[in-house]
Amino acid sequence: MRVDVVTIFPDVFPGPLSVGVMGRARDRGLLDLVVWDLRDFTEDRHRSVDDLPYGGGVGMVMKPEPFGRALDAIRAARPETAPRVLLTSPQGERLTQARARALAELPHLVVLCGRYEGVDERVPLALGADEISIGDYVLTGGELAAMVLIEVVARLVPGAVGQRASVADDSFSAGLLDFPQFTRPPEYRGHAVPEVLLSGHHEEIRRWRKREALRRTLGRRPDLIDEEALDDEARVLLAEVRSGAG
Repeated sequence: MRVDVVTIFPDVFPGPLSVGVMGRARDRGLLDLVVWDLRDFTEDRHRSVDDLPYGGGVGMVMKPEPFGRALDAIRAARPETAPRVLLTSPQGERLTQARARALAELPHLVVLCGRYEGVDERVPLALGADEISIGDYVLTGGELAAMVLIEVVARLVPGAVGQRASVADDSFSAGLLDFPQFTRPPEYRGHAVPEVLLSGHHEEIRRWRKREALRRTLGRRPDLIDEEALDDEARVLLAEVRSGAG
């Protein structure tokens, strides 16, 4: 996967994308991260990327022309691909694991980092950028959001994470939160590892994990539970959790 990032703070990158899973993915050629300075695509001596909003108001609005020129340069550098263009914005569609999986199927993404009071509306309208949000809150700029977006998507690229099963079992991947995890020691400050995990009985462990994923999701994020999408076993386990029998 190739990801081009357009920002007024290129020195922020790669940041956390240079270490761990993302660092290894880049070293192995699974993630090609290219960062572009938006100011390189301005045409005035002050390298201005923003201006006062029409209609008045506080703050500055990012201009469309530098973004357009940057996209033209990116497309010219990789004419063989038709990149999906994403604009970080609190007004955008919420990033979910399902959307991340869909984006991970694409060979080329472009992420535009918004700032100030926002970006001229003609960036999504005229340049075909899809607005995307990582949550219902406001950041100072889109660079951190871009890093979150890239990591969420790129770790789903085959080979990025060593064990595919660990990705498949992530929270949200199955529509539920992940089950509780434990490691050594078997007892810590009065809290013991559940006996079933020490039993070596793989079927009981599998069933316990499925039940606990349902219990955790019901308690913390009941909005995620889609009973119609659950298999028969999960429906039985969910009923046990609700009744207190499980």
